[in-house]
Amino acid sequence: MNAVLSVADVRARVARRRATVVLAVVGAVLVVSLVTLSVGDYAIAPADLWRTLTGGGSRLESYVVFQVRAPRLAMALLVGACLGIAGALLQSLLRNPLASPDLLGISGGSGVAAVFTLLILGITGPVLALAAFVGGIIVAAFLLFAGHRRSDGGYRLILAGVGVGFLAMSLTSYLMLRAKVELAQDALVWLTGSLSATPWWNVLTVLVVAVAALPAVYACARWLPLTQMGASSAASLGVRTDTVRIVAVGTAVLLTAVTCAFVGPISFIALCAPAIARPLLGHGAIGIGTSAAVGAALLTSADLVAQFAIPGHSVPVGVVTGALGAVFLLWLLATSKGRNL
Repeated sequence: MNAVLSVADVRARVARRRATVVLAVVGAVLVVSLVTLSVGDYAIAPADLWRTLTGGGSRLESYVVFQVRAPRLAMALLVGACLGIAGALLQSLLRNPLASPDLLGISGGSGVAAVFTLLILGITGPVLALAAFVGGIIVAAFLLFAGHRRSDGGYRLILAGVGVGFLAMSLTSYLMLRAKVELAQDALVWLTGSLSATPWWNVLTVLVVAVAALPAVYACARWLPLTQMGASSAASLGVRTDTVRIVAVGTAVLLTAVTCAFVGPISFIALCAPAIARPLLGHGAIGIGTSAAVGAALLTSADLVAQFAIPGHSVPVGVVTGALGAVFLLWLLATSKGRNL
């Protein structure tokens, strides 16, 4: 009886901790979102912001909030959540904290395909998103083949991904050199990762893809904890590890590619978000949902820094996330969390 009570106590404690973490992260997202809608060249006081959000603001305030700031905020939240989910899926599948779409070369593959479509074919819009997805799928297929049926498949995938990333960088540089200066400048901003000039139709497209991926994400959330016990144990419980790998990688590629198509290959959010979420939750949690919330908070905060850290001058958000990711990666490698890498 005491054993049963102790197990129940542990479960209740874990549930309380996870609920607290989720509420704290969601609260942080809300605070950052309100600040994003309030600050700028045309500052809006909290009372005026609330009146505008409830439909009582002036025409100018409504335009600034709903047509200028809200689309950018919504895209930051969506992209951060998608990248957080993609990183959580890959890190849980490969059981390696370095597994992320950018370090595995998936973002690089999507970027090469998108830059080729933009600079060589001169095509934008939905075709650009499709090209980015195809590029990511090609890289993902190669990585799956590189790590197929190997006990060290996770490490082989990461090493192969680093090589693919360098190859993608070389191809992108070649395409940039061949392009006209004006197009190359636009492509450079896109490659850095930018949330500026985001229309609502871009937000809607990313939202539709993210919602369509939710069933696969839910299935992975159920299967991945079982695969952590090993392939033989998971198979004895009726889980097909090959199917889980294909679904998890395919979902991560889909979410990464669609965000890459519209805002560029924003780096390190997919790496940092799950690595922050898992220790907060504790007890070996995968934390896909929490990783999504942390990713949204990170990218929205980074966009605030990108817009206002330098007075009178804004930079692409990818510059800030790159700096954040570099510091985080060095910390990860310097602490006990990276000693098994």
